[in-house]
Amino acid sequence: MKSNKLKRLQNEVSRIKWYHRIDLGNGIITPGCSNNQRKLKKIGLPKNLKGQTVLDIGAWDGFYSFEAERRGASRVLATDSFSWSGQGGGTKAGFDMAKKILKSKVKAKKIDALDLSPEKIGSFDIVLFLGILYHMRHPMLALERAFSVTRKLLILETHIDMSWCRSPALAFFPGAELANDATNWFGPNSLAVKTMLKVIGFKKVQIISSDPFLYNLAWAIKLKFQNNTPFFQRLFQNRIVFHAWK
Repeated sequence: MKSNKLKRLQNEVSRIKWYHRIDLGNGIITPGCSNNQRKLKKIGLPKNLKGQTVLDIGAWDGFYSFEAERRGASRVLATDSFSWSGQGGGTKAGFDMAKKILKSKVKAKKIDALDLSPEKIGSFDIVLFLGILYHMRHPMLALERAFSVTRKLLILETHIDMSWCRSPALAFFPGAELANDATNWFGPNSLAVKTMLKVIGFKKVQIISSDPFLYNLAWAIKLKFQNNTPFFQRLFQNRIVFHAWK
């Protein structure tokens, strides 16, 4: 790519507030704050998606949508509403630019997670529900909507709280108690997530990955001194990936 054209592209990229880090080629990686490459290694997305259809709920800049396409998915639909409306700190501009530069065939539909249904978007072999559940004011309903459009496998990644509790439980954050973000509403423990998924109809639920104890310990210590986050509260929080099969 000629230097002048490359500079123009870099300037265009810099004008957008990105969440995902996406490799656009020619040495340009979008300056997002999300460590999506690390999460990609954790979620257990099949390396070969040839012939599979994929739905990415809450796609934002579309990193996982484009990755599913790169892995051979026959059809990928990216959906979002909150972030694409500018309410989540970003817009749809990043997705649109990345799609154009990557010459992607990923489809996009602006629709809220609670409005998903087979009648509106169809059903998909694999549904990605990454970093969404704890933002939902109605988490059980959100999972029911995801279930309704899942044909085979739901991949769910979420914040986990109250891991000390041996019964299904959800921590409620009425303000900005979790990560100083008022859009974070609930922190279920892993047993609550497993139970909800089974209650709505998934036949098999498995934990695929979670952050190691030493990783959480380090963060608990750092946040205690950084902004006085309660040590034991953070210690018993986690990020866990679940696979749920129909």
